[in-house]
Amino acid sequence: MFRFLFQSVLSLLPAYISRETLTTLRKLLNSILFPFHFLIFMAQPQPQPQIQLQSHDPPPFNPLQPSVPISYPIKTLKDLASRAYFDSFHYPFNKSTVSLQNAAFELPNRPRILVCHDMQGGYVDDKWVQGGSNADAYAIWHWYLMDVFVYFSHNLVTLPPPCWTNTAHRHGVKVLGTFILEWDEGRTIANELLSTKESAHLYAERLAELVSALGFDGWLLNMEIELDVKQIPNMKEFISHLTQTMHSLVQGSLVIWYDSVTIDGDLQWQNQLNEKNKPFFDICDGIFVNYTWEENYPKLSAAVARDRKYDVYMGIDVFGRNTYGGGKWNTNVALDLLRKDDVSAAIFAPGWVYETKQPPDFETAQNRWWSLVEKSWGILQKYQKALPFYTNFDQGRGFHISIEGRQVSNASWNNISSQSFQPFLGFNDDPNSDTVQVLVDFKEASYSGGANLTFKGTLESDAQFTARLFEGELLSGDSPVHVSYSVKSKENSLLGLIMEFSSPTEGRKLVPITAEGTDQFLGKFSHIIVLDQVQNASGWSILEGEIEMNGYTITGIRAICYRPDPVDLAHGPAQYFAMLGHVTVKTAGQSSYFPPSSSWLVKGEYIKWTSGSEGSKILSIKISWGLLVRIFLHFPKYNVYVEKLAGKTFLNRSGRQETTYEYLGAAYVQAFYVSNLTVPSGVDSLKFIIQACDDTGSIQKLDDSPFFQLDV
Repeated sequence: MFRFLFQSVLSLLPAYISRETLTTLRKLLNSILFPFHFLIFMAQPQPQPQIQLQSHDPPPFNPLQPSVPISYPIKTLKDLASRAYFDSFHYPFNKSTVSLQNAAFELPNRPRILVCHDMQGGYVDDKWVQGGSNADAYAIWHWYLMDVFVYFSHNLVTLPPPCWTNTAHRHGVKVLGTFILEWDEGRTIANELLSTKESAHLYAERLAELVSALGFDGWLLNMEIELDVKQIPNMKEFISHLTQTMHSLVQGSLVIWYDSVTIDGDLQWQNQLNEKNKPFFDICDGIFVNYTWEENYPKLSAAVARDRKYDVYMGIDVFGRNTYGGGKWNTNVALDLLRKDDVSAAIFAPGWVYETKQPPDFETAQNRWWSLVEKSWGILQKYQKALPFYTNFDQGRGFHISIEGRQVSNASWNNISSQSFQPFLGFNDDPNSDTVQVLVDFKEASYSGGANLTFKGTLESDAQFTARLFEGELLSGDSPVHVSYSVKSKENSLLGLIMEFSSPTEGRKLVPITAEGTDQFLGKFSHIIVLDQVQNASGWSILEGEIEMNGYTITGIRAICYRPDPVDLAHGPAQYFAMLGHVTVKTAGQSSYFPPSSSWLVKGEYIKWTSGSEGSKILSIKISWGLLVRIFLHFPKYNVYVEKLAGKTFLNRSGRQETTYEYLGAAYVQAFYVSNLTVPSGVDSLKFIIQACDDTGSIQKLDDSPFFQLDV
């Protein structure tokens, strides 16, 4: 009882004390309690037979049975060796479908930032592959400030949910899972893992296979156990074989060692790269140094690493557990030192902002905290590097979903896979210093997805306000560049874009792109592009046109807020309000093509009917689809609808058949699981419609989309 109580307390301490202290406490606890444990056990009365009460707990999770798709870890070596994960119903849903661009395969030759995500044991809101219902779910959107993202939990094999891989890859960031051995159970697992050279190779190959199949980029190896020194050769075999197998299977893959067990088998965190852990560093792609280092350790580690100093990632614990500088709102203290000493950084648990509910709200606190990183290290990622470029400012959560300005759902939701390119918005500690505030807004109407970029504040008649949106390296080539964007604004509030072009011979040019009120730009810019403007049914203005800047590179996109010329603001406050719904930049030749419905095969599987109330039925079904002929077409997203068809035909006032499509969700693989769909009495059949979306933001017309029809 006492042992269980103490261990329960210890299990809560990692959020407050360092790993080294926790390990010392555990050893002390075991040494104190062991002599008493046997006596306490013998003194306990024998248990008497008891009446078993009926349990209402849900049945244990069975990965072979159809259910709402989730992400989950592998918890035993047996399951890893047997490849049981690939037999799971959930496996096909967990594949990442966004690949790294070629430019992101090799890590840059500079100091880098690795971000290790550790939150509440992992697999929280992000475990729901098709999305959850928590609009306040945790998310990261400062991808331009990191190079590598690690998904961490305390399970044996932590597989990153595909939502993280999809959005990180979209932004040029690599994603690693975690393989961890810890505590007494970890030592037992190590005995099997390292029993022979062949066993070490087997498990290394199983881990590499998972990376290749699921589409992420490698592993963080965290061996926080003591080993017999005789096991070290096979540990090195495991690391080396995993690294080599990964490199042969997955281009640009990484294996990073965590500073824990030493080459002597002792669990002694070195907090630097030295002779105790360098043999492991030498046979993989880098080391994540424990976060309780001292001021001179980064410089010492760089000297040991020599020409691989950027592969040394010095740990920083954002919770501040014995970390240099104290973490939290002083995380930049450690970052400043690492930048000066020219080594890489590993930021552990930036979700501290979310978990500790930093004021005034998550969005503001998150933007403020990451601004410390940007001020210390600057921008690390510029995206995108190839056309087309498309963003709808979606952060992967919200309170509604719109498609081309029409709201299709008013339910709260979260799905990080839906994140489009995130803007490089600056953070201002004094919001009153800017006349116009810029924010990603989830409450106001969106043109696409669940958010828009809102500009609101005050702006005088002759004033202009600009805001950085993106920094990129987009080569426009020799053909015209097609630009389109959507705006919804209040009277006298105009919103345009400024494209920044660069050329080795012609230098830098800023080109405003807008539809009206351009007289005030004359004399300030050498080029002004006036776009065509169309109003859609939902009140959004769609602006589009072409720019000929042959041989230039698009290096930035800014927003510009201004007034029409002339405008009279004498009789009221100069209130400004405008929303930017999406931005698309592509070459004139990058037109959208959607194969007709007849080109697709759509099927339904795992069909399950149950009875509902008032004569209704409840349906669960897996819908999957694919092109009948293999052609090189990739659609990053599919919207899924259902049309409930009744025997009687309902006509609207125009005498046409009334068609109502119910939005079910978005799929990022070619499958979607419909769970517990209510089918009212009187419905004769269900038509499940799969609407393809391409990488320019265009969507297939619903009437032309593939579908699966099911009789009720």
